[in-house]
Amino acid sequence: MFTYLILLLLGLGAGGGAGFVFRNQQIKDEDLKKRHQQEKALQEAQLKANEMINRARNESMREREEAQKEEKLKRRKLEESEARLVKKEETLDTKVEELDKMKVKLEEQADHLKKDREHAKDLVTEQEKKLGEVAKLSHEEAKKLLLDQIESESKDELVAYAKKLEADVKEEVDVKAKQILADAIQRYASETTVESTTTAVPLASDDLKGRIIGREGRNINAFESVTGVDVIVDDTPGNIIISGFDPIRRYMAKITLERLVEDGRIHPARIEEAYAKVKEEVNLLIKDLGEKAAFEVGVIGLPPNLLKILGRLKFRIAYGQNVLKHSMEVAFLAAEMAGMMGASIELCKKAGLLHDIGKAVDHEVQGKHAFIGRDILKKFGLPDEVLHCVEANEGDVEALSVEAKIVQVANLISVARPGANKDNMENYIKRLSDIEKVAGSFDGVEKAFALQAGRELRVFVSPELVDDLAAIKMSHEIARKIEKDLQYPGKIKVEVIREKRVEAFAG
Repeated sequence: MFTYLILLLLGLGAGGGAGFVFRNQQIKDEDLKKRHQQEKALQEAQLKANEMINRARNESMREREEAQKEEKLKRRKLEESEARLVKKEETLDTKVEELDKMKVKLEEQADHLKKDREHAKDLVTEQEKKLGEVAKLSHEEAKKLLLDQIESESKDELVAYAKKLEADVKEEVDVKAKQILADAIQRYASETTVESTTTAVPLASDDLKGRIIGREGRNINAFESVTGVDVIVDDTPGNIIISGFDPIRRYMAKITLERLVEDGRIHPARIEEAYAKVKEEVNLLIKDLGEKAAFEVGVIGLPPNLLKILGRLKFRIAYGQNVLKHSMEVAFLAAEMAGMMGASIELCKKAGLLHDIGKAVDHEVQGKHAFIGRDILKKFGLPDEVLHCVEANEGDVEALSVEAKIVQVANLISVARPGANKDNMENYIKRLSDIEKVAGSFDGVEKAFALQAGRELRVFVSPELVDDLAAIKMSHEIARKIEKDLQYPGKIKVEVIREKRVEAFAG
C-alpha cells in the first residue's frame, strides 16, 4: 500500500513535471509567434514609411521643377521687357538727336530769314522814300489814291471779281472744313464721345466697387458681357461710369446696376436675371411711351412696332431737347398751322410726330436721319404724303406739298424759338438786339433784322449811298465786327440787301 502510494506520488510528480514542461514550451511558442508578428508589422510599417518618404520626395522634386520652370518663364519675360525698354530708349535717343539737328537747322533758317527780312525792309523804306520824293506824296496817300482810281475805273469788274473770289473761297473753305472735321473726329473722338455716351451711377459707398468688380473681375466681366456696355471703375469717389453708344442700352445697364447694388447680391447668375427683367420692363416702357405720345397728339392707327421705335426717341437728346417731346411739339404746331391754312391737319399731325423717327436708329444705321426715317415709314406702309414730309423736313429734299412745308416750318420753330434749348430769355433778346445794333452802326444801313434765333442777320442798305461793291465790303466788315465785339453760339450769316425801286406813272 505504501508502495502504491509512493508510485502514485511519483506518477503525479512526473505528470506535473511533464505538464510544466509542456506549458512552458507552449508559452515559448506563443512568445515566438508574437515576436514574428511584431517583426512582420514592423517591416510593413517600415515599407509604408519608405513609400511615403519616396512619394514626398517625388512631390517635392515635381514642385521644385515647376517652380524652376516658372522662375525661368518670369526671367525670360523680364529679359524681353528689358530688351523692349532698351530698344525704346535707343529709339528715343535717335529721335532726340534728330530733333536737336532739326532745331539747329531751323535756328539757322530763322537767322537767314531775319536777315532777309531786315534787308527787304531797308529796300522798301528806300523805295518809299524815293517814291515820296518823286510824287511829293506819303506812302498812305499814294496807296489810297491808287486804290480809289482803280475802284472808280473798274468798279463793275471788281464786283464781278469779288463775287467770283468769294465763291472760290467758300468752295475752298468747305473742302478744308470737311478735312479739318475729319481730322478732328479721328484724333479726338474719344473726348467728344465720352461727353455724349456715358452715364454716371452713384454709389452709397466705395466699398461697393469691389463687390461690383468681383473676384478676378468676374462680376464686372459678366455685367459687360450681358449688357453690352463698358463699366469704368476709377478713383472718382461715389461713382461708377457706364459707357456705350446706345442710350437705351446704357439706361438698361444703369437700372440693372442700381437694382443689383440695392439688392446686395452681385454675381453672374443674378446679373443675367436682373438684366432680363429690366430689359422686359424697358421694352414695355418704350412701347407705352410711343402709345402715350401718339394718343396725346391724336394720331391713331400706327403699327405697334412703329410705336416702339417712336418710344425710343424718349432716350435721345438733340439741341438740348428731348426728341420725343420735340416731335410732339412739332406735331401740335404743324396741326395748328394746317388748320389756319386749310391744309390736311391729320397729315401734318402724323408727319410732325414722325419727322424725327430716324433719330431713334441713326446711331445704328448710316445716313441722314430724314432719309432713315423715310425708309422706316416706307417699310411700315405709311402713305407717300407722310414719307415726303419726313424726307423734306431738313431741307435735303425740296418740299413740294404745303404739308411738307408746314412740317418743315414747325420743326424750325420748335428748334429755334426762345426757350426751346433752355436758353435764358433775357440773354437771348439782348444778343439779338446787340447783333442788330452792330449792323445799324454802319453808314448807309436803313434797317437790320436778326432772324433764325440770331443765326442770320439781314441788313437793308440805301441804294443811293451804297453800291454793289460797297455792299460786298460792308457784309464782310459787319461779320468781322460781330466776331470782334460779340459772343454768340454757332455761326451768323450776314446778308446785305441793296434794292432799288423805280416808279413811273402813265397819265
